[in-house]
Amino acid sequence: MSGGCDLIVVGGSWGGMSAVRRVLEDLPADFPAPVVVVLHRGPGSGDALTTILGRGGALPVREVDDKSELTTGCVHVAPPGYHVLVERGSLALSTDAAVHYSRPSIDVTFESAAEAYEDRVVGVILTGDNADGAAGLAEIGRYGGVTIVEDPETAERPIMPRAAIEKARPDAVLPLERIGPMLARLADVGRAVLR
Repeated sequence: MSGGCDLIVVGGSWGGMSAVRRVLEDLPADFPAPVVVVLHRGPGSGDALTTILGRGGALPVREVDDKSELTTGCVHVAPPGYHVLVERGSLALSTDAAVHYSRPSIDVTFESAAEAYEDRVVGVILTGDNADGAAGLAEIGRYGGVTIVEDPETAERPIMPRAAIEKARPDAVLPLERIGPMLARLADVGRAVLR
């Protein structure tokens, strides 16, 4: 990846809401890529997540609708009860079976992002209590995208980051407070910032 990236995908579970908020606070208003967030949540959780994630950050936050356009400088949040599939320039919803007991599943979104954007996508795994996201992050790496995992030492729940580290062998393992600034630099100049 050189000259920035075309998409950021972020996944988390237990403790993920506050972790994602922390990451989004460090992204500037002119962030040059769309962000897709997948957090495990129950089917009756409503739209409170988009409101909470929108507080304190500079980017608008929207819940994904079927066939939503991927908008630069916008945070697209997976709705409860649906997988989010990334297509080139848009997002689709699916009610296929749960993966790792979860719908939305991080793996489903990350794998489709890798296929659609290849080496132009950055994947991030945050705190969580299962292995969802590890296979998807590995797929992003296989396509040449950048892979980042929250340091298990800073994660509220370390199981998801540890699973991702083991399976994906990420490009970077960072404490939570360094992930947002790293994404801002990656969006501008690409993989060179990892060297």
